[in-house]
Order: sequence, then structure tokens, then C-alpha cells
Amino acid sequence: MLPVAQFLLSCGSQKKLPPDYADRYSDTTIKKTYKFPEFKIQKGDLLSINIYSLSTNPKADEPYNLPVAAQNPGFLVDVNGNIEYPRLGTIHVDGLTKIQLADEIKKKLTDPEPDLLTSPSVIIRFLNYKVTVLGQVGHEGVLNIPAEKVTILEAIGLAGGINDFGKKDEVRILRETPNEIEVGHVDLSSDSLFLSPYYNLQPNDVIIVQATKQKSKQADQNLAMQKIGFTLSLITTAALLYELFK
Repeated sequence: MLPVAQFLLSCGSQKKLPPDYADRYSDTTIKKTYKFPEFKIQKGDLLSINIYSLSTNPKADEPYNLPVAAQNPGFLVDVNGNIEYPRLGTIHVDGLTKIQLADEIKKKLTDPEPDLLTSPSVIIRFLNYKVTVLGQVGHEGVLNIPAEKVTILEAIGLAGGINDFGKKDEVRILRETPNEIEVGHVDLSSDSLFLSPYYNLQPNDVIIVQATKQKSKQADQNLAMQKIGFTLSLITTAALLYELFK
């Protein structure tokens, strides 16, 4: 499966971002190092979890891994924020990062005496990393991201780019947190875009590209024309009926 960046480059039908996106970025050298955020697990997430150990017994790890089958797509985080793990029981995962969950599972595997597994390694991935793009873009919808990393620019590019009626300086991000829904505002033309906490998207983020006043004005004009057209058709129909039955 192609990484997101390569996917963007390989799609010839994708719309290009308007030229003025990069007008304010004259220096191509990144002078600062930005830490990529560690995502937290949420209710409804689907996780892939695999355990490997240094055991000389090739079947030692099997009881702790789901069998590979269509009916076992992964570990679903339930409404209480828990997963049911083979032989380890219920584990509360809501609000944990992948690293924290891996440490929790390792602890459960190594705390008993004797250790359940020898030097276990835990590999965790999100299986349902998706974002939604709405508003003034080429095509609205849900984007399933094959890699666990996507920026707001990449997501908008995957959605066909911002159309002629979209406001690149007023993009909203809806982000679910354990206690509330955050509403962030992003200016895609800002020279501080890369410092925004919404530049790197998180799973289940919703991007909304606002419409310009020109779009609203055109919509009002279209509605007025539709009403005029409907009125004229009624007059024409009435005139025809009058001519037929007079």
C-alpha cells in the first residue's frame, strides 16, 4: 500500500493546491524540529496488537495473539474504553497512547512469577485511522489513511483540494477528546501553520472548509433564478391552458 505522500504524488487526477498556498514560504529549509504527536486511543478505535517474545518455543506467543481470520479484524475499544485480551482479560485503554498500552501489556506478561513470556515485544497499530473532509473541496467524504500520519494539507489534497469558493484562511477542525469536542481554526496561508496543533491530524478529525461570501451570494442568486424560472413556467402553463380552453 502506498504511503500517503507517495499516493498524493502518484494521482494524476488530483487537483493541485492553489499557487498562493506557498506564497509566504520563501525558504525551503526547515529550521525547527517539530515533535509528531502521539495519538491517544479512543472508544470505537480498532487496534491491531501482536505479541512476540524470545521464547525458544515457537508456539509460546500464539495464545496471546488473535488468529488471523476475517472474523477477527482486531481489538475494538468498547463504550467503556476497554478491550478483551486473550488470557490477560479486560484492559482499560481509553486515553492511553500506543506506547503506554504496550507497556501495560508487557507488565501483565512479566509481573507474574514465573514470567508468562520471555522479554515480550508488543506491536500496536490503529486499523481505523480515518479523517472526514467536508465543505468547499473537490469531493467530500471519509478518507481512510493507510499510514498513521497525515497532515491537513495532505487530507485536503486527497479530497480534491479547495475549490474556488473555499476559504483557505478559515478551515475548521473538529477533534474529539475524552471530555469534549474541540473546535480548532486553521489558516492554511499562515507562516505559522506548521506550529498549529491541528497541522498533524489525529484519527477521526473532521475538516470543514468554509464557503466565501461569493459562494453565499451565488447560492442566493441561484435560488432567486430558480424561483423566477418556476414562476415563469407557471405563467406559461396558465397561458397555454387559457388558449386551449377559451
